[in-house]
Amino acid sequence: MGTPLESGLTGPKATGRARAARPDETIIVSNRLPMTVQFDSGAVRLRPSSGGLATGLRRLRARPARPWIGWPGVALDPSSSLQRELDDQLAASVSHGVSLSEAEITGYYRRFANGLLWPLLHDQNPGGVAKPADWIDYQAVNRRFADVVLTELRAGDRVWIHDYHLMLLPRMLRQRRPDIRIAFFLHTPFPDTSVLSSCPKAGALLDGMLGADVVGFHTREYVQRFAALVSDLLGRPAQLVSGSGVVDDLGRPVTVHSCPMGIDEARFSELAADPGVLVRAAAIRRQSNPLFVGIDRLDPTKGIPERLQAFGRLLEIRPELQGHARMIQLAVPSREEIPAYRALRTRVEAMVDELNARFGNGRWKPVEYTYGTLAEPELVALYRAADIMLVTPLRDGMNLVAKEFVASRTDDAGVLVLSRQAGAASELTAALLVDPADPEALALGYAAALDMSPAERRVRMRRLRARVKAHDVHRWAAECLAQLEAVRRTPSGYREPGTAPCGPKRAMRGFP
Repeated sequence: MGTPLESGLTGPKATGRARAARPDETIIVSNRLPMTVQFDSGAVRLRPSSGGLATGLRRLRARPARPWIGWPGVALDPSSSLQRELDDQLAASVSHGVSLSEAEITGYYRRFANGLLWPLLHDQNPGGVAKPADWIDYQAVNRRFADVVLTELRAGDRVWIHDYHLMLLPRMLRQRRPDIRIAFFLHTPFPDTSVLSSCPKAGALLDGMLGADVVGFHTREYVQRFAALVSDLLGRPAQLVSGSGVVDDLGRPVTVHSCPMGIDEARFSELAADPGVLVRAAAIRRQSNPLFVGIDRLDPTKGIPERLQAFGRLLEIRPELQGHARMIQLAVPSREEIPAYRALRTRVEAMVDELNARFGNGRWKPVEYTYGTLAEPELVALYRAADIMLVTPLRDGMNLVAKEFVASRTDDAGVLVLSRQAGAASELTAALLVDPADPEALALGYAAALDMSPAERRVRMRRLRARVKAHDVHRWAAECLAQLEAVRRTPSGYREPGTAPCGPKRAMRGFP
Protein backbone atom coordinates (compact mmCIF):
# COMPACT_ATOMS: atom_id res chain seq x y z
CA MET A 1 0.00 0.00 0.00
CA GLY A 2 3.05 2.21 0.15
CA THR A 3 4.82 3.80 3.09
CA PRO A 4 2.82 5.90 5.53
CA LEU A 5 2.70 9.63 4.96
CA GLU A 6 4.69 11.98 7.11
CA SER A 7 2.87 12.68 10.34
CA GLY A 8 2.31 16.31 9.41
CA LEU A 9 0.54 15.38 6.16
CA THR A 10 -2.78 14.25 7.53
CA GLY A 11 -5.91 14.42 5.45
CA PRO A 12 -9.08 16.32 6.21
CA LYS A 13 -11.99 14.57 7.80
CA ALA A 14 -15.62 15.53 7.57
CA THR A 15 -16.79 16.60 11.00
CA GLY A 16 -19.92 18.04 12.47
CA ARG A 17 -18.16 21.43 12.64
CA ALA A 18 -17.70 21.61 8.87
CA ARG A 19 -20.51 23.24 6.92
CA ALA A 20 -21.54 20.75 4.26
CA ALA A 21 -21.59 22.17 0.74
CA ARG A 22 -25.07 21.91 -0.72
CA PRO A 23 -25.48 20.07 -4.04
CA ASP A 24 -27.34 23.03 -5.52
CA GLU A 25 -24.35 25.27 -4.73
CA THR A 26 -21.88 22.97 -6.46
CA ILE A 27 -20.97 22.70 -10.15
CA ILE A 28 -21.65 19.09 -11.18
CA VAL A 29 -19.67 17.73 -14.14
CA SER A 30 -20.37 14.42 -15.88
CA ASN A 31 -20.01 13.05 -19.37
CA ARG A 32 -23.77 13.21 -20.00
CA LEU A 33 -26.30 15.74 -18.89
CA PRO A 34 -29.31 14.34 -16.99
CA MET A 35 -31.60 14.79 -19.99
CA THR A 36 -31.99 13.27 -23.44
CA VAL A 37 -32.37 15.48 -26.52
CA GLN A 38 -35.17 14.69 -28.94
CA PHE A 39 -36.15 16.44 -32.17
CA ASP A 40 -39.87 16.77 -32.79
CA SER A 41 -40.99 18.41 -36.06
CA GLY A 42 -37.82 20.48 -36.18
CA ALA A 43 -38.02 21.55 -32.53
CA VAL A 44 -35.78 20.55 -29.64
CA ARG A 45 -37.31 18.61 -26.75
CA LEU A 46 -35.57 17.64 -23.51
CA ARG A 47 -36.70 14.71 -21.39
CA PRO A 48 -35.14 13.23 -18.23
CA SER A 49 -32.54 10.52 -18.82
CA SER A 50 -32.66 7.09 -17.22
CA GLY A 51 -29.71 5.67 -15.33
CA GLY A 52 -28.55 5.75 -11.73
CA LEU A 53 -26.13 8.69 -11.96
CA ALA A 54 -28.45 10.98 -13.92
CA THR A 55 -31.51 10.09 -11.86
CA GLY A 56 -29.79 10.23 -8.48
CA LEU A 57 -28.03 13.54 -8.99
CA ARG A 58 -30.96 15.17 -10.78
CA ARG A 59 -33.11 14.74 -7.69
CA LEU A 60 -30.57 16.58 -5.58
CA ARG A 61 -31.05 19.77 -7.59
CA ALA A 62 -34.53 20.95 -6.77
CA ARG A 63 -33.46 24.60 -7.08
CA PRO A 64 -30.03 24.52 -8.71
CA ALA A 65 -27.93 27.63 -8.28
CA ARG A 66 -24.92 26.41 -10.27
CA PRO A 67 -24.84 24.59 -13.61
CA TRP A 68 -24.59 20.92 -14.44
CA ILE A 69 -21.96 20.58 -17.18
CA GLY A 70 -22.02 17.67 -19.62
CA TRP A 71 -22.51 16.47 -23.18
CA PRO A 72 -26.16 16.66 -24.37
CA GLY A 73 -25.74 13.38 -26.27
CA VAL A 74 -26.01 14.75 -29.83
CA ALA A 75 -23.65 16.28 -32.39
CA LEU A 76 -25.02 19.42 -34.04
CA ASP A 77 -23.63 22.10 -36.32
CA PRO A 78 -22.51 24.79 -33.84
CA SER A 79 -23.98 27.51 -36.07
CA SER A 80 -27.35 25.81 -36.57
CA SER A 81 -30.65 27.08 -35.22
CA LEU A 82 -31.14 23.71 -33.48
CA GLN A 83 -27.88 24.20 -31.57
CA ARG A 84 -28.94 27.67 -30.49
CA GLU A 85 -32.34 26.40 -29.38
CA LEU A 86 -30.70 23.55 -27.49
CA ASP A 87 -28.32 25.96 -25.74
CA ASP A 88 -31.26 28.16 -24.71
CA GLN A 89 -33.20 25.22 -23.26
CA LEU A 90 -30.15 23.92 -21.41
CA ALA A 91 -29.50 27.35 -19.93
CA ALA A 92 -33.11 27.50 -18.76
CA SER A 93 -32.55 24.21 -16.91
CA VAL A 94 -29.30 25.54 -15.37
CA SER A 95 -27.14 23.29 -17.53
CA HIS A 96 -24.22 23.87 -19.89
CA GLY A 97 -23.74 21.55 -22.85
CA VAL A 98 -20.27 20.53 -23.99
CA SER A 99 -20.22 20.00 -27.76
CA LEU A 100 -18.59 16.91 -29.26
CA SER A 101 -17.93 16.19 -32.92
CA GLU A 102 -18.84 12.86 -34.48
CA ALA A 103 -15.13 11.98 -34.56
CA GLU A 104 -14.77 12.75 -30.85
CA ILE A 105 -17.90 10.76 -30.01
CA THR A 106 -16.26 7.80 -31.73
CA GLY A 107 -12.75 8.21 -30.30
CA TYR A 108 -13.27 9.65 -26.81
CA TYR A 109 -16.64 8.15 -25.94
CA ARG A 110 -17.20 4.93 -27.84
CA ARG A 111 -13.69 3.56 -28.19
CA PHE A 112 -11.57 4.92 -25.32
CA ALA A 113 -14.10 5.46 -22.51
CA ASN A 114 -16.59 2.69 -23.30
CA GLY A 115 -14.51 0.36 -25.45
CA LEU A 116 -11.35 0.37 -23.31
CA LEU A 117 -11.90 1.84 -19.84
CA TRP A 118 -15.35 0.39 -19.11
CA PRO A 119 -14.33 -3.27 -19.53
CA LEU A 120 -10.99 -2.75 -17.77
CA LEU A 121 -12.69 -1.17 -14.76
CA HIS A 122 -15.01 -4.19 -14.65
CA ASP A 123 -12.10 -6.69 -14.74
CA GLN A 124 -12.85 -7.63 -18.35
CA ASN A 125 -10.73 -7.85 -21.49
CA PRO A 126 -11.40 -4.79 -23.69
CA GLY A 127 -10.74 -6.76 -26.87
CA GLY A 128 -8.56 -4.21 -28.68
CA VAL A 129 -11.31 -1.68 -29.50
CA ALA A 130 -9.31 1.49 -28.80
CA LYS A 131 -6.86 3.04 -31.26
CA PRO A 132 -3.82 5.27 -30.56
CA ALA A 133 -5.66 8.41 -31.72
CA ASP A 134 -8.44 7.77 -29.21
CA TRP A 135 -6.18 8.79 -26.33
CA ILE A 136 -5.65 12.13 -28.07
CA ASP A 137 -9.43 12.53 -28.34
CA TYR A 138 -9.86 11.60 -24.67
CA GLN A 139 -7.36 14.27 -23.64
CA ALA A 140 -8.88 16.87 -25.95
CA VAL A 141 -12.42 16.33 -24.69
CA ASN A 142 -11.32 16.42 -21.05
CA ARG A 143 -9.53 19.69 -21.86
CA ARG A 144 -12.71 21.11 -23.43
CA PHE A 145 -14.65 20.20 -20.29
CA ALA A 146 -12.03 22.08 -18.28
CA ASP A 147 -12.49 25.15 -20.49
CA VAL A 148 -16.26 25.08 -19.90
CA VAL A 149 -15.90 24.61 -16.14
CA LEU A 150 -13.52 27.56 -15.93
CA THR A 151 -15.94 29.68 -17.96
CA GLU A 152 -18.73 28.96 -15.49
CA LEU A 153 -16.61 29.16 -12.33
CA ARG A 154 -17.39 31.83 -9.74
CA ALA A 155 -15.61 32.71 -6.52
CA GLY A 156 -16.25 30.08 -3.86
CA ASP A 157 -17.50 27.43 -6.27
CA ARG A 158 -16.77 23.76 -5.69
CA VAL A 159 -16.57 21.32 -8.57
CA TRP A 160 -17.85 17.73 -8.33
CA ILE A 161 -16.70 15.54 -11.24
CA HIS A 162 -18.21 12.15 -11.98
CA ASP A 163 -16.94 8.94 -13.54
CA TYR A 164 -14.40 7.38 -15.84
CA HIS A 165 -15.02 9.58 -18.88
CA LEU A 166 -13.36 12.52 -17.10
CA MET A 167 -10.43 11.03 -15.21
CA LEU A 168 -8.02 13.70 -16.51
CA LEU A 169 -10.26 16.64 -15.68
CA PRO A 170 -9.33 17.09 -11.99
CA ARG A 171 -5.63 17.56 -12.81
CA MET A 172 -6.40 19.86 -15.73
CA LEU A 173 -8.44 22.10 -13.45
CA ARG A 174 -5.87 21.91 -10.66
CA GLN A 175 -3.09 22.97 -13.02
CA ARG A 176 -5.02 26.04 -14.17
CA ARG A 177 -6.84 26.95 -10.95
CA PRO A 178 -5.00 25.55 -7.90
CA ASP A 179 -7.27 27.50 -5.55
CA ILE A 180 -10.56 25.69 -6.26
CA ARG A 181 -11.87 22.67 -4.37
CA ILE A 182 -12.46 19.63 -6.54
CA ALA A 183 -14.10 16.27 -5.81
CA PHE A 184 -14.07 13.25 -8.11
CA PHE A 185 -16.34 10.22 -7.74
CA LEU A 186 -15.85 6.96 -9.64
CA HIS A 187 -19.15 5.14 -10.12
CA THR A 188 -17.65 1.96 -11.57
CA PRO A 189 -15.73 -0.68 -9.65
CA PHE A 190 -12.01 -0.17 -9.26
CA PRO A 191 -10.43 -3.32 -10.68
CA ASP A 192 -7.71 -5.63 -9.51
CA THR A 193 -4.38 -3.81 -9.77
CA SER A 194 -3.03 -6.22 -12.39
CA VAL A 195 -5.94 -5.41 -14.73
CA LEU A 196 -5.80 -1.62 -14.88
CA SER A 197 -2.00 -1.53 -14.79
CA SER A 198 -2.08 -3.27 -18.18
CA CYS A 199 -3.56 -0.08 -19.66
CA PRO A 200 -0.69 1.96 -21.13
CA LYS A 201 -2.20 5.21 -19.88
CA ALA A 202 -3.07 3.98 -16.38
CA GLY A 203 -0.49 6.22 -14.72
CA ALA A 204 -1.76 9.34 -16.46
CA LEU A 205 -5.36 8.46 -15.59
CA LEU A 206 -4.51 7.94 -11.92
CA ASP A 207 -2.56 11.18 -11.85
CA GLY A 208 -5.56 12.93 -13.39
CA MET A 209 -7.82 11.69 -10.61
CA LEU A 210 -5.29 12.82 -8.00
CA GLY A 211 -5.73 16.39 -9.17
CA ALA A 212 -8.87 16.38 -7.02
CA ASP A 213 -8.91 17.19 -3.32
CA VAL A 214 -11.27 14.29 -2.62
CA VAL A 215 -11.62 11.03 -4.57
CA GLY A 216 -14.64 8.89 -3.75
CA PHE A 217 -15.61 5.28 -4.41
CA HIS A 218 -18.60 3.10 -3.55
CA THR A 219 -16.75 0.55 -1.37
CA ARG A 220 -13.72 0.16 0.84
CA GLU A 221 -12.35 -2.51 -1.50
CA TYR A 222 -12.25 -0.02 -4.37
CA VAL A 223 -10.42 2.53 -2.20
CA GLN A 224 -7.83 -0.04 -1.22
CA ARG A 225 -7.26 -1.13 -4.81
CA PHE A 226 -6.91 2.48 -5.93
CA ALA A 227 -4.36 3.29 -3.22
CA ALA A 228 -2.38 0.12 -4.02
CA LEU A 229 -2.19 0.94 -7.74
CA VAL A 230 -1.26 4.58 -7.09
CA SER A 231 1.58 3.35 -4.89
CA ASP A 232 2.65 0.75 -7.44
CA LEU A 233 2.50 2.85 -10.62
CA LEU A 234 3.17 6.36 -9.35
CA GLY A 235 5.12 5.72 -6.15
CA ARG A 236 2.72 7.90 -4.12
CA PRO A 237 2.39 6.72 -0.51
CA ALA A 238 -1.01 6.19 1.04
CA GLN A 239 -2.29 5.96 4.59
CA LEU A 240 -5.66 4.24 4.99
CA VAL A 241 -7.76 3.37 8.00
CA SER A 242 -11.03 1.45 7.52
CA GLY A 243 -11.30 2.18 3.83
CA SER A 244 -10.49 5.89 3.88
CA GLY A 245 -7.45 8.06 4.32
CA VAL A 246 -4.94 10.09 2.37
CA VAL A 247 -2.79 9.68 -0.74
CA ASP A 248 0.24 11.92 -1.12
CA ASP A 249 0.15 13.95 -4.34
CA LEU A 250 3.77 15.10 -4.10
CA GLY A 251 3.22 17.06 -0.90
CA ARG A 252 -0.49 17.75 -1.30
CA PRO A 253 -2.83 15.40 0.59
CA VAL A 254 -5.70 13.89 -1.38
CA THR A 255 -8.55 12.43 0.67
CA VAL A 256 -9.78 9.04 -0.54
CA HIS A 257 -12.98 7.63 0.91
CA SER A 258 -15.76 5.13 0.38
CA CYS A 259 -19.36 6.31 0.28
CA PRO A 260 -21.91 4.03 -1.40
CA MET A 261 -24.42 5.89 -3.54
CA GLY A 262 -28.06 5.65 -2.54
CA ILE A 263 -31.39 6.29 -4.25
CA ASP A 264 -34.31 8.61 -3.65
CA GLU A 265 -35.90 6.13 -1.25
CA ALA A 266 -38.84 8.36 -0.43
CA ARG A 267 -39.78 8.62 -4.10
CA PHE A 268 -39.86 4.84 -4.60
CA SER A 269 -41.79 4.29 -1.36
CA GLU A 270 -44.34 6.85 -2.52
CA LEU A 271 -44.73 5.21 -5.93
CA ALA A 272 -45.06 1.79 -4.27
CA ALA A 273 -48.17 3.03 -2.48
CA ASP A 274 -49.78 4.53 -5.57
CA PRO A 275 -53.12 2.79 -6.27
CA GLY A 276 -52.45 2.64 -10.00
CA VAL A 277 -49.07 1.00 -9.43
CA LEU A 278 -50.62 -1.57 -7.09
CA VAL A 279 -53.35 -2.42 -9.61
CA ARG A 280 -50.73 -2.90 -12.32
CA ALA A 281 -48.57 -5.06 -10.02
CA ALA A 282 -51.53 -7.29 -9.23
CA ALA A 283 -52.24 -7.74 -12.93
CA ILE A 284 -48.64 -8.79 -13.55
CA ARG A 285 -48.74 -11.21 -10.63
CA ARG A 286 -51.88 -12.96 -11.89
CA GLN A 287 -50.02 -14.19 -14.94
CA SER A 288 -47.44 -16.29 -13.07
CA ASN A 289 -46.55 -17.93 -9.79
CA PRO A 290 -43.75 -17.55 -8.87
CA LEU A 291 -42.44 -14.51 -10.75
CA PHE A 292 -38.73 -13.76 -11.28
CA VAL A 293 -37.75 -10.27 -12.49
CA GLY A 294 -34.50 -8.90 -13.94
CA ILE A 295 -34.00 -5.26 -14.99
CA ASP A 296 -30.66 -4.29 -16.49
CA ARG A 297 -28.92 -2.31 -19.17
CA LEU A 298 -27.97 -4.73 -21.93
CA ASP A 299 -24.27 -4.80 -21.06
CA PRO A 300 -21.72 -7.65 -20.92
CA THR A 301 -21.09 -6.87 -17.24
CA LYS A 302 -24.69 -7.54 -16.18
CA GLY A 303 -24.59 -11.35 -16.40
CA ILE A 304 -27.86 -11.75 -18.31
CA PRO A 305 -26.82 -14.89 -20.26
CA GLU A 306 -25.74 -16.63 -17.05
CA ARG A 307 -29.02 -15.60 -15.40
CA LEU A 308 -31.06 -17.06 -18.24
CA GLN A 309 -29.03 -20.26 -18.25
CA ALA A 310 -29.60 -20.61 -14.50
CA PHE A 311 -33.36 -20.15 -14.95
CA GLY A 312 -33.40 -22.97 -17.48
CA ARG A 313 -31.47 -25.13 -15.06
CA LEU A 314 -34.00 -24.31 -12.31
CA LEU A 315 -36.83 -25.55 -14.52
CA GLU A 316 -34.89 -28.80 -15.01
CA ILE A 317 -34.24 -29.47 -11.33
CA ARG A 318 -37.72 -28.25 -10.28
CA PRO A 319 -39.98 -29.63 -13.04
CA GLU A 320 -43.07 -28.75 -10.97
CA LEU A 321 -42.34 -25.11 -11.84
CA GLN A 322 -42.86 -25.71 -15.53
CA GLY A 323 -46.11 -24.16 -16.66
CA HIS A 324 -46.17 -21.84 -13.63
CA ALA A 325 -42.90 -19.97 -13.00
CA ARG A 326 -42.06 -17.04 -15.23
CA MET A 327 -39.09 -14.74 -15.64
CA ILE A 328 -39.55 -11.17 -16.89
CA GLN A 329 -36.31 -9.73 -18.22
CA LEU A 330 -36.17 -6.05 -19.20
CA ALA A 331 -33.04 -5.20 -21.20
CA VAL A 332 -32.52 -1.45 -21.49
CA PRO A 333 -30.73 -0.47 -24.75
CA SER A 334 -27.12 0.52 -24.21
CA ARG A 335 -24.23 1.43 -26.54
CA GLU A 336 -25.89 -0.09 -29.55
CA GLU A 337 -23.15 1.24 -31.81
CA ILE A 338 -20.55 -1.08 -30.22
CA PRO A 339 -20.31 -4.51 -31.96
CA ALA A 340 -19.92 -6.43 -28.68
CA TYR A 341 -23.22 -5.01 -27.43
CA ARG A 342 -25.03 -5.89 -30.64
CA ALA A 343 -23.61 -9.41 -30.41
CA LEU A 344 -24.79 -9.66 -26.80
CA ARG A 345 -28.32 -8.70 -27.82
CA THR A 346 -28.33 -11.39 -30.49
CA ARG A 347 -27.08 -13.96 -27.99
CA VAL A 348 -29.60 -13.05 -25.29
CA GLU A 349 -32.55 -13.11 -27.68
CA ALA A 350 -31.44 -16.50 -29.02
CA MET A 351 -31.26 -17.86 -25.46
CA VAL A 352 -34.76 -16.54 -24.69
CA ASP A 353 -36.13 -18.20 -27.84
CA GLU A 354 -34.43 -21.49 -26.96
CA LEU A 355 -35.79 -21.52 -23.40
CA ASN A 356 -39.30 -20.74 -24.56
CA ALA A 357 -39.14 -23.42 -27.25
CA ARG A 358 -37.76 -26.03 -24.85
CA PHE A 359 -40.04 -25.43 -21.86
CA GLY A 360 -42.99 -23.43 -23.15
CA ASN A 361 -46.36 -24.49 -24.48
CA GLY A 362 -49.33 -22.87 -26.16
CA ARG A 363 -50.57 -21.15 -22.99
CA TRP A 364 -47.32 -20.48 -21.15
CA LYS A 365 -43.77 -19.40 -21.91
CA PRO A 366 -41.15 -19.25 -19.19
CA VAL A 367 -39.35 -16.03 -20.25
CA GLU A 368 -40.92 -12.72 -21.21
CA TYR A 369 -38.18 -10.56 -22.70
CA THR A 370 -38.43 -6.85 -23.49
CA TYR A 371 -35.76 -4.75 -25.16
CA GLY A 372 -36.56 -1.15 -24.30
CA THR A 373 -37.35 1.19 -21.42
CA LEU A 374 -40.26 1.57 -19.03
CA ALA A 375 -41.66 4.56 -17.21
CA GLU A 376 -40.86 4.70 -13.51
CA PRO A 377 -44.36 3.70 -12.31
CA GLU A 378 -44.22 0.60 -14.52
CA LEU A 379 -40.80 -0.29 -13.10
CA VAL A 380 -42.12 0.00 -9.55
CA ALA A 381 -45.09 -2.19 -10.51
CA LEU A 382 -42.61 -4.84 -11.65
CA TYR A 383 -40.69 -4.51 -8.39
CA ARG A 384 -43.94 -4.93 -6.42
CA ALA A 385 -45.02 -7.93 -8.50
CA ALA A 386 -41.73 -9.85 -8.20
CA ASP A 387 -41.42 -12.84 -5.91
CA ILE A 388 -37.71 -13.03 -6.68
CA MET A 389 -35.67 -10.03 -7.88
CA LEU A 390 -32.55 -11.08 -9.81
CA VAL A 391 -29.67 -8.62 -9.61
CA THR A 392 -26.74 -10.76 -10.70
CA PRO A 393 -24.09 -8.69 -12.52
CA LEU A 394 -20.70 -10.24 -13.16
CA ARG A 395 -19.25 -6.96 -11.86
CA ASP A 396 -20.94 -3.71 -10.89
CA GLY A 397 -19.78 -0.55 -9.17
CA MET A 398 -22.96 -0.31 -7.09
CA ASN A 399 -26.23 -1.33 -8.82
CA LEU A 400 -29.10 0.92 -7.84
CA VAL A 401 -31.76 -1.44 -9.22
CA ALA A 402 -31.26 -3.58 -6.12
CA LYS A 403 -31.95 -0.57 -3.90
CA GLU A 404 -34.95 0.53 -5.97
CA PHE A 405 -36.48 -2.93 -5.55
CA VAL A 406 -35.94 -2.85 -1.79
CA ALA A 407 -37.40 0.65 -1.43
CA SER A 408 -40.46 -0.43 -3.42
CA ARG A 409 -41.19 -3.40 -1.14
CA THR A 410 -43.03 -1.55 1.58
CA ASP A 411 -45.01 -4.79 2.00
CA ASP A 412 -41.82 -6.44 3.34
CA ALA A 413 -42.24 -9.24 0.80
CA GLY A 414 -40.08 -10.56 -2.02
CA VAL A 415 -36.51 -11.86 -2.07
CA LEU A 416 -33.49 -10.04 -3.45
CA VAL A 417 -31.00 -12.41 -5.12
CA LEU A 418 -27.85 -10.30 -5.35
CA SER A 419 -24.44 -10.86 -6.92
CA ARG A 420 -21.49 -10.83 -4.57
CA GLN A 421 -19.67 -8.88 -7.29
CA ALA A 422 -22.01 -5.87 -7.09
CA GLY A 423 -20.91 -2.97 -4.91
CA ALA A 424 -24.34 -3.06 -3.28
CA ALA A 425 -23.50 -6.46 -1.76
CA SER A 426 -21.20 -4.77 0.77
CA GLU A 427 -24.26 -2.96 2.18
CA LEU A 428 -27.21 -5.23 1.42
CA THR A 429 -25.94 -8.20 3.38
CA ALA A 430 -29.47 -9.40 4.16
CA ALA A 431 -29.98 -10.24 0.48
CA LEU A 432 -29.43 -13.77 -0.80
CA LEU A 433 -25.86 -13.42 -2.10
CA VAL A 434 -24.78 -15.56 -5.06
CA ASP A 435 -21.91 -16.24 -7.45
CA PRO A 436 -23.10 -14.62 -10.72
CA ALA A 437 -20.68 -16.44 -13.02
CA ASP A 438 -21.78 -20.00 -12.13
CA PRO A 439 -25.20 -20.85 -13.63
CA GLU A 440 -25.45 -24.04 -11.56
CA ALA A 441 -24.85 -22.14 -8.32
CA LEU A 442 -27.25 -19.43 -9.50
CA ALA A 443 -29.99 -22.02 -10.06
CA LEU A 444 -29.49 -23.28 -6.52
CA GLY A 445 -29.74 -19.69 -5.31
CA TYR A 446 -33.04 -19.29 -7.13
CA ALA A 447 -34.27 -22.49 -5.46
CA ALA A 448 -33.17 -21.27 -2.05
CA ALA A 449 -35.10 -18.03 -2.60
CA LEU A 450 -38.23 -20.02 -3.47
CA ASP A 451 -37.84 -22.19 -0.39
CA MET A 452 -37.39 -19.25 1.99
CA SER A 453 -40.18 -18.99 4.56
CA PRO A 454 -42.44 -15.92 4.61
CA ALA A 455 -41.10 -15.03 8.05
CA GLU A 456 -37.49 -15.06 6.88
CA ARG A 457 -38.40 -13.01 3.81
CA ARG A 458 -39.97 -10.35 6.05
CA VAL A 459 -36.97 -10.19 8.39
CA ARG A 460 -34.50 -9.89 5.52
CA MET A 461 -36.55 -7.25 3.69
CA ARG A 462 -37.00 -5.13 6.79
CA ARG A 463 -33.24 -5.11 7.32
CA LEU A 464 -32.66 -4.22 3.68
CA ARG A 465 -35.25 -1.44 3.74
CA ALA A 466 -33.77 0.07 6.89
CA ARG A 467 -30.36 0.25 5.22
CA VAL A 468 -31.66 1.76 1.97
CA LYS A 469 -33.75 4.33 3.81
CA ALA A 470 -30.93 5.39 6.13
CA HIS A 471 -28.37 5.71 3.32
CA ASP A 472 -30.31 7.42 0.55
CA VAL A 473 -28.99 9.62 -2.25
CA HIS A 474 -29.30 12.76 -0.11
CA ARG A 475 -27.09 11.32 2.62
CA TRP A 476 -24.60 10.13 -0.01
CA ALA A 477 -24.29 13.62 -1.50
CA ALA A 478 -24.06 15.26 1.91
CA GLU A 479 -21.26 12.93 3.03
CA CYS A 480 -19.30 13.33 -0.21
CA LEU A 481 -19.57 17.11 -0.17
CA ALA A 482 -18.78 17.30 3.55
CA GLN A 483 -15.45 15.66 2.73
CA LEU A 484 -14.80 18.40 0.19
CA GLU A 485 -15.91 21.18 2.54
CA ALA A 486 -13.38 19.98 5.10
CA VAL A 487 -10.41 20.27 2.74
CA ARG A 488 -7.58 22.49 3.91
CA ARG A 489 -5.83 24.36 1.13
CA THR A 490 -2.23 23.15 0.89
CA PRO A 491 0.38 24.67 -1.44
CA SER A 492 1.91 22.26 -3.93
CA GLY A 493 3.44 22.08 -7.35
CA TYR A 494 1.29 21.55 -10.42
CA ARG A 495 2.15 19.72 -13.60
CA GLU A 496 0.85 19.60 -17.13
CA PRO A 497 -2.17 17.25 -16.98
CA GLY A 498 -1.79 13.74 -18.35
CA THR A 499 2.02 13.79 -18.04
CA ALA A 500 2.60 12.34 -14.58
CA PRO A 501 6.14 11.28 -13.75
CA CYS A 502 6.65 7.54 -13.53
CA GLY A 503 6.75 5.87 -10.16
CA PRO A 504 9.86 3.94 -9.14
CA LYS A 505 8.32 0.49 -9.64
CA ARG A 506 7.10 0.51 -13.24
CA ALA A 507 7.72 2.71 -16.26
CA MET A 508 4.75 3.78 -18.33
CA ARG A 509 4.52 2.35 -21.82
CA GLY A 510 3.45 4.17 -24.96
CA PHE A 511 -0.05 3.71 -26.26
CA PRO A 512 -0.06 0.84 -28.81
